[in-house]
Amino acid sequence: MSVFKAYDIRGTWPDQIDARLMRRIGRAFADFIGRGPLVVGRDMRTMAPEAQAAVIEGIRDAGIDVIDVGLASTPQTYFAIGHLKAAGGLCVTASHNPKQYIGAKLCREEAKPISADNGILEIERAATAPAEPAPRPSRGRVTRADTLADYAAHVAQTADLARPLRLASDAANGMAAHTFPAVLRLLPQIEHHGLFYELDGTFPNHEANPLKVSTLADLQREVARTGAEVGAAFDGDADRCCFVDEKGRAIGNDVITALVAREVLKREPGAAIVYDLRSSWVLAETVLAAGGKPVKERVGHSFLKATMRKHDAPFGGELSGHYYFRRNWYADNSEIILLSVLNLVARAQKPFSALLDELMKYHSTGEVNFKVADKAAAMDKVRRTFSDASSVDELDGVTIAYGEVRRPGWWWVNLRPSNTEPLLRMNLESDDRGRMEEMTRKVIAVLGAEPVDH
Repeated sequence: MSVFKAYDIRGTWPDQIDARLMRRIGRAFADFIGRGPLVVGRDMRTMAPEAQAAVIEGIRDAGIDVIDVGLASTPQTYFAIGHLKAAGGLCVTASHNPKQYIGAKLCREEAKPISADNGILEIERAATAPAEPAPRPSRGRVTRADTLADYAAHVAQTADLARPLRLASDAANGMAAHTFPAVLRLLPQIEHHGLFYELDGTFPNHEANPLKVSTLADLQREVARTGAEVGAAFDGDADRCCFVDEKGRAIGNDVITALVAREVLKREPGAAIVYDLRSSWVLAETVLAAGGKPVKERVGHSFLKATMRKHDAPFGGELSGHYYFRRNWYADNSEIILLSVLNLVARAQKPFSALLDELMKYHSTGEVNFKVADKAAAMDKVRRTFSDASSVDELDGVTIAYGEVRRPGWWWVNLRPSNTEPLLRMNLESDDRGRMEEMTRKVIAVLGAEPVDH
């Protein structure tokens, strides 16, 4: 299986990705961009320094200058690209994947993402070609830049806290342990209780994937122990954030998108809010009720960012925990969404859970994963089985809907093949819990596969 994925480059070290391949990726990336300087950052994984050094040498081989920002989260790397007005850049990281993985997330100028649709496949062809290109006669130069303080100030501008409040967060030994303390130093109103704020690329405490409810157990206990008003869990490269309320409930990221969108639309009436098609239908309802324009897009950060630029949208969100901000070069940022939520809680006359209860109208499975040999055939079988549906949408996979929202019999399901893993993913929702559970059983029976924990 190729390490060149739909949205990034990712594989195990050193059998799938080694220093030689990283150097060739650096060269192919630099040739693809064609100018410099290019920003290069890295996460805290044990092999990341060697992998970053190889990428830098490859970029220099192309005669392109490098700005080495050193240890940096993915959002900090995005910031450096925009802030330093670089021609592009990459972060050497494998996001939330286990400790043996490494890879890279790549961008053009202004942190515009490079995906399989607009460059990764070309970079793959160049990086894996039989003949290695010779270095340019004049190699690129390397300068080093420490962007952490500027990044923290950029993020902290989001804070508008009406009162002090108590936060518990879990860095999962990932890159939030590098960036979030720098943000917190600028915000003394936040009483912070942090878990696993020691950088450790072996992830000794738990997997750095907050979408797995099992990884939230430590945070839930910390919220209860400290009386925190909000709980937040970061992923490995700190570009995603998931939430628990003061009762310890894990909250869907689509609900958080709806909550924050409502506030954004108070400042920008009529603005577009972009979201992925897996999201609860309460999100579009909330945006419409607040006078905004809900814009549904297929799953994937490159698609959401492009659509946000097209509509000049101030805010967007994905069910996966990526949240995008126009003022942040349309890029995702876990710490900006966290401060946005804290602003709301600090102003409210009610606890976080009560704010969320207003939006948690429907019953959803969340994302359920299946290992299916022939994903296209499985989706087609579901499409045929439910051929009497009110609507069928093929924006991303297949979305089947019955009836109208809040009318008897309403439910919908989306099935889509993962772009990053060999899985078929399902999201199903209804306004009736019994119906949600019944239709979930029926869809699973049609698939003929049992859910797996990814």
